Amino acid sequence: MGAIALPGWMGRMNPGSDVALALGVAALLVVLVVPLPVILLDLGLAFSITVSVLVLMTALFLRRPLDFTSFPTLLLLTTLLRLALNVATTRTILTHGHEGREAAGHVVSAFGGFLMGGDVVVGFIVFAILLVVNFMVVSKGSGRIAEVAARFSLDAMPGKQMAIDADLSAGLCDEPTARLRRRELEEETGFYGAMDGAAKFVRGDAIAGLIITVINLIGGIAIGVARQGMSFGDAVETFTILTVGDGLVSQIPALLVSIAAGIVVTKGSGEGSPDKALVGQLGQGWKPMALAGGGAAMMGLLPGMPLLPFLGLAGLAGYVAWQRRAADESEAIARDAPPPASTAEAPLSETMRIDLLRLELGYGLLSLAAGEAPRLTEQIKGLRRAIAQEMGFVLPSVRVQDNLQLPPDTYVIRLKEVEAGRGQLRPPMLLAIDPGGNVPDLPGHRTTEPSFGLPALWIEELHREDALARGATVVDCAGVVATHLTEIVRENMAELLSFAETQKLLDDMPREQQKLVADLVPTQMSVGGVQRLLQSLLAERVSIRDLPTVLEGIQEACAGGARAVPAITGVVRARLARQITDAARGPQGYVPMITLSVDWETAFAEALTGPAEERLLAMAPSRLGEFMQRLRDVFDAAAAAGEQPVLVCSSGIRAHVRAIVERFRPATVVLAQNEIHARARIRTIASL
Repeated sequence: MGAIALPGWMGRMNPGSDVALALGVAALLVVLVVPLPVILLDLGLAFSITVSVLVLMTALFLRRPLDFTSFPTLLLLTTLLRLALNVATTRTILTHGHEGREAAGHVVSAFGGFLMGGDVVVGFIVFAILLVVNFMVVSKGSGRIAEVAARFSLDAMPGKQMAIDADLSAGLCDEPTARLRRRELEEETGFYGAMDGAAKFVRGDAIAGLIITVINLIGGIAIGVARQGMSFGDAVETFTILTVGDGLVSQIPALLVSIAAGIVVTKGSGEGSPDKALVGQLGQGWKPMALAGGGAAMMGLLPGMPLLPFLGLAGLAGYVAWQRRAADESEAIARDAPPPASTAEAPLSETMRIDLLRLELGYGLLSLAAGEAPRLTEQIKGLRRAIAQEMGFVLPSVRVQDNLQLPPDTYVIRLKEVEAGRGQLRPPMLLAIDPGGNVPDLPGHRTTEPSFGLPALWIEELHREDALARGATVVDCAGVVATHLTEIVRENMAELLSFAETQKLLDDMPREQQKLVADLVPTQMSVGGVQRLLQSLLAERVSIRDLPTVLEGIQEACAGGARAVPAITGVVRARLARQITDAARGPQGYVPMITLSVDWETAFAEALTGPAEERLLAMAPSRLGEFMQRLRDVFDAAAAAGEQPVLVCSSGIRAHVRAIVERFRPATVVLAQNEIHARARIRTIASL
């Protein structure tokens, strides 16, 4: 939010903005050393008073403090203006004060004569009261509030930043909103920090005003008597009136600005102007108003008290309380009344919307998401964050809701309203899983782990350490659900990448990459085509986080004449060879491979029919059955040896081989020869 530019008519003046401000500050510095004519002195004092009133009115109608972020700077400039005018009036009083009350200008004379009532003692008392009110009450209080607000704002900044990041990860806000909230947080911290320092200007101004007043009085009397030949009585009367007038004409604007500073820093983070907040909050109940009216009436009945003012205020308070009570009763009746029957149907579009991801919980599992420590919600946020960092796109929000039609211990994961998985839990028990497939020999209830189908055991908390000592993995109920949800998401990432998300990925590309996007979309490939290509990568768990390289691959393929998405995908995958190879590397540091023999390469190549970019596989069913059986045997043997190899074939048949393999071994990675990075360590463990 930008700083409020004071009222709109001043914003429309716009006299060169920064140049005008620089000239104004320079003019103030000139005033400190150059004598001013009386007419310019009157103009400057009138300007100071007007600006102070304007600042106070602006503070009164602020919606929130951050709408006036220029206030600390304005506070410094108004303080400098008053000090410069103080120096100018001091110079004029000391040099021309003997000429009469009008020597320092009409404004100082008016304040010294009219506001003092011609009484020097009254003027001194009024000046002293204003000085004490400004220095000891308003400026000290607002300075302390600004100091505490700055400290609390700075201490709360990390927590607020984490809250913004959590909302962004959970899908509660989009990236532009998160950026706006971060910018507002930075502005808030900077504003209160600046106000903490700017409050010192106000107190310093009050001290300077007192010192300047003493100098004017003593110096003026001394100069008038010693150099101008005035009698002591005339010098005291003349210079006292001028000095007090000068003090009042500087302290009244200072007090107005101090009050404005107090209003701004006490505004807090609420919305709405202070006048509306005060009226709304003081008048929100009829009982306090009625009691206040009764108290005023009792005060008026005390002996010696003026009856009419107190009874008038009591009657006004009683009338307001009566009106407020009648309004409260009407609101209560309207609130308790049954809602009128609506004849209008709900929009059909609302009933047609579907949740991309939804987790339904039986009523016995609601504590996982709504308990004192909702770990499930936090783990879902972590899942969305991990998918974004690993795969390169933001997972849709996961809606968590109860389903009373489910058994109490059952949960269901739905993908686009269709059940994608379910499981049963036993809170607060823990699930012990042996990666080797053996159930730990511990007291508990045997079950099957829902994510991978491994045998598992529900155990009590007291058996956790025993299970861990036997090599089992122990997770709580929230972890079971989160793991199951993670696997379902990873298996269906391609389906979760929507057209809108694809468009957002393109729009959020860095500025230096926008030229590439503009050249590519839609002239060479539509957004829908980019979506299908990214979906084909995600279907084989290839990260699209390096989107610039993906787009460069698309541009290269289109420049080579490719138009079909499968053909373009092959070029993109070759561009991502380093990334794909790194993902296929085993724990030993090399890529274990099973290669396709020349016979099978030839068989697949000869079975392809159709145009170059739209070829279909027309292999005999018996031959396909033989291939699948042979593939199963080779991979089972590799798994028994502790390897998780990838299948490598030529680029021309890779997509067709993958289409066959994923039907019975969806986790098997199929790579083309040009998708293996040239510097990767590889090891061929078998040939098919």
